[in-house]
Amino acid sequence: MYDHYSFEEATAYQIQLARQLEFLPVQKIETIAGADISFNKNSSTMFAGMVILSYPDMILKSFALETYETNFPYKPGFLGFKEVPALLKVWELISSKPDVVVLDGNGILHPRRMGVASHFGILANQATIGCAKSLLYGENHVPENRKLSSTEINSHGETLGFALRTKINSAPVFVSAGYLITADQSLDIIKKCTGNYRIPEPTRMAHNMVNDFRTGKLKAGFHEVQAPLTLF
Repeated sequence: MYDHYSFEEATAYQIQLARQLEFLPVQKIETIAGADISFNKNSSTMFAGMVILSYPDMILKSFALETYETNFPYKPGFLGFKEVPALLKVWELISSKPDVVVLDGNGILHPRRMGVASHFGILANQATIGCAKSLLYGENHVPENRKLSSTEINSHGETLGFALRTKINSAPVFVSAGYLITADQSLDIIKKCTGNYRIPEPTRMAHNMVNDFRTGKLKAGFHEVQAPLTLF
């Protein structure tokens, strides 16, 4: 999908996509998805997955897994070009779409406001939140060392996201709106999705699923969970 893009062309496309960004509160949230990618080093095969959970009780309802071949190189700030095509293939497998998707990466907390969550959100026309494990961009003040404390992340006076302490004595995660959701609602949702681990449940569960998929423990396709598992 993007293998023929140069980084200059990818930059221009991000700027073009960013003009389409909209931020509106999601009126009703009953289901939430977590999305993640796994791959073997030096391999062109991307293993993509999404888990669908009830919200806010975080009960696993279903999951979808698919592979995608890409040679687009990894470079900070351009993650969407490597991961979004694979995630769109997974998205096609899900007939009943979730209300919100949380992605392992950034939303508008990005030099061109176009992290993987914003990139995917626009192409899928879906409310998305970015929840990244490391800070890509912006001026960060470390939140207090207590669970669910947060601080704003700014760039030139503009608030782009939040550093959120999900676990005492652990590094924060970095939350930002992706598309069709507000910054404050994104932070509130991630707080409600936080259990006993540093990584919030939607992306933590997706991470585990795609690793099992990559190692052959799970098969591609859409899977209903017959006996729902409570993740907390």
